[in-house]
Amino acid sequence: MSIKKIALGGLTLGGEKIYIQSMLNVPAENIAGSVEQAVRLERAGCEIIRAAVPTPNDAKLIYELKKNVGIPVVADIHFDYRAAIEAANAGADKIRINPGNIGGEEKVKAVADVCRQKNIPIRIGVNGGSLEKDIAAKYGVTPEGLCESASRHIALLNKFDFDEIVLSVKSSDVRLTIAGYRYIHERYPYPLHLGVTEAGTARMGLIKSAIGIGSLLCDGIGDTIRVSLTADPEEEIYAAKDILKAVGKSCGVQIISCPTCGRTQVDLISLAREVERRTAGMTAPLKIAVMGCAVNGPGEASNADYGIAGGKGEGILFSHGEILSKAPEDRLVDALMELIEKDGKMKGSKNG
Repeated sequence: MSIKKIALGGLTLGGEKIYIQSMLNVPAENIAGSVEQAVRLERAGCEIIRAAVPTPNDAKLIYELKKNVGIPVVADIHFDYRAAIEAANAGADKIRINPGNIGGEEKVKAVADVCRQKNIPIRIGVNGGSLEKDIAAKYGVTPEGLCESASRHIALLNKFDFDEIVLSVKSSDVRLTIAGYRYIHERYPYPLHLGVTEAGTARMGLIKSAIGIGSLLCDGIGDTIRVSLTADPEEEIYAAKDILKAVGKSCGVQIISCPTCGRTQVDLISLAREVERRTAGMTAPLKIAVMGCAVNGPGEASNADYGIAGGKGEGILFSHGEILSKAPEDRLVDALMELIEKDGKMKGSKNG
């Protein structure tokens, strides 16, 4: 089943690229604080920003965000359909609703009508913790239940001649999230927004998100992701970038490093951290190895574009398994970066 392509601002969901998004956690009435956070998120690499719009009056936040950031802005709506209409009029690039909690069909129709007129897609956001009572009673909180809820909302929007739809079927349970997305991916052609909702704090939330989102991405499922953390939203962006790198869905540097053992005669942990720090802003799709010794050196990391391997107070530099030179331990990282820079790979594409 081919995925329906959905225009979102200047982006296209349903193509090859997986887009990273996050959500502002500043109250909507604090417009200055919200704008400042949105600008920071964009600088960190956020590609889609979502903001809660609790009331129609709060839609003026969307207008201010659109003036200050260059990425699509999504209005997150619960309960008050008028907030969705005002957000659309203020320039929102997408509206996120749960059609079941904004009132009767005439209110859903009003939102669908304005979004159709302005070419704004709607994300149907189904959460395992807030399934409709009759669906929960029939199916329980299961993949079938999540899909049934989404199906009901899709049918309602389709009834009003609206089909520019993005779907999400999240849960705080990782296995249920994975199963729910696989289930709905088989049945509908709409782009999918991936996430493990209410995943937790920075440490555990990242683990749960990496398992849930990463598993689905490895299945070829998903078009945009949000790593939901109880933390500064910027941490969500860095976590999402790392997940995309780990599954091969993003350019940038991947660090390959071995665990330390009794053979290690250099401060491998510090070396690996320093390489990670100094390559964080690079966009070239490189694999860089930081290995502890000759046993886990050029041979074990022969697929690395560049690498270093420790010895006693010194180390070697290598590329694709070929040893190039030696350097003292305190010069290893410098020598590695000089080698990468010499080859023109510091910031650019595969061609340098």
